[in-house]
Amino acid sequence: MRMSLGENMTVTLFGESHGPAVGALIEGMPANNELDLDQLISDMVSRRPGSGLASKRKETDDVEILSGINGGKTTGMPILLLIRNQDVRSKDYSFLPFQPRPGHVDHPINIKTEGAADLRGGGSFSARLTAGLVAASSISRNIIPKEWTIDATVGALGGLEGEEGIALAEQARKDGDSLGSRVDLVISGLPVGLGEPWFDGLEPALARALMAIPAARAVEFGRGVNAGEMRGSEHNDKWGENMTLSEEADGALGGMASGAPIRVRVTFKPPSGISLPQETFNQISGDDGGVSNQRKA
Repeated sequence: MRMSLGENMTVTLFGESHGPAVGALIEGMPANNELDLDQLISDMVSRRPGSGLASKRKETDDVEILSGINGGKTTGMPILLLIRNQDVRSKDYSFLPFQPRPGHVDHPINIKTEGAADLRGGGSFSARLTAGLVAASSISRNIIPKEWTIDATVGALGGLEGEEGIALAEQARKDGDSLGSRVDLVISGLPVGLGEPWFDGLEPALARALMAIPAARAVEFGRGVNAGEMRGSEHNDKWGENMTLSEEADGALGGMASGAPIRVRVTFKPPSGISLPQETFNQISGDDGGVSNQRKA
């Protein structure tokens, strides 16, 4: 099985949630790209679990760069990034694979691998592997033109925005439960015409990458599902002076950048790992016994 994304530059994720380490292999990175170590540390701290409404797993997320960097610059050779797991508790998953957890990939991957898969904490399907993705993205920052910007915010928690969403999430946590969420992104500064038609268009390429994130359930561009309730006369955006569009216009047309910001909404299902006891089939006893998802991967 492969876990790679990209063509000219490829990122391959590896590791398991409760194995020795997770990480990423970057191939195709141009030579002489300067490593911004402070930025890498900052990016890893931003994704680090263990506080707030995020997973309570305690990880330092220190990145070891094992190849592809010399003298603070990329060499053009593959870059291997290793992030060792610290907060590993294998005993929490002793009921697997015979009591697969609700909402987890335990049963499908156990069947696919004929029992060989590491199921602890979600194994290779865990959100823990986003640590390698963040590290790879951070190292890639300097090859992207500075005028290209991405702003991301938590748009909603449990369908509510702002303080109401935070309060709802706090209550769900106290109840031992979880909430669905939405992340809003705005991509700006792309040159008009960037992209390809059809399958390699900006929106299809972004959707493929975003939907690969564990728990992602929907990706919307521009007006999203609301566009299905509009008429063409109100959805179409006119070209203004100097062939510009309004801020709310579609950021991509025909797979190519239009000059307007690309607005994206990514909706995530509630995290499956919750502390509330849940019922699931016990393949040994033949009963619907309880199982407690005590730790989020």
